[in-house]
Amino acid sequence: MSRSLKKGPFIDPKLMKKISKIKPDEGAIKTWSRSSVISPEMIGYTFLVHNGKEFIEVKVIEDMVGHRLGEFSPTRKFIKHGGKMQRELEKKAISK
Repeated sequence: MSRSLKKGPFIDPKLMKKISKIKPDEGAIKTWSRSSVISPEMIGYTFLVHNGKEFIEVKVIEDMVGHRLGEFSPTRKFIKHGGKMQRELEKKAISK
């Protein structure tokens, strides 16, 4: 469910303060604020977004505006679907 229009998008005030202090190409901004919405002022900056275990580097581009920082830092690691059929398919792929 989206946030009320009268409230506006949520952007962590500490994050905005960090953005105002440095230039886009100076370095990465470390943040735990996954729920912050990406605004047009953030374009060109690199963020290190925490996923619960490590920091994932996210370079903000124009297409990301309106999305949240956490969308680009997955919290779960997909390994692969297993099973007998999967192993057979992998063997066939290797032998070709």
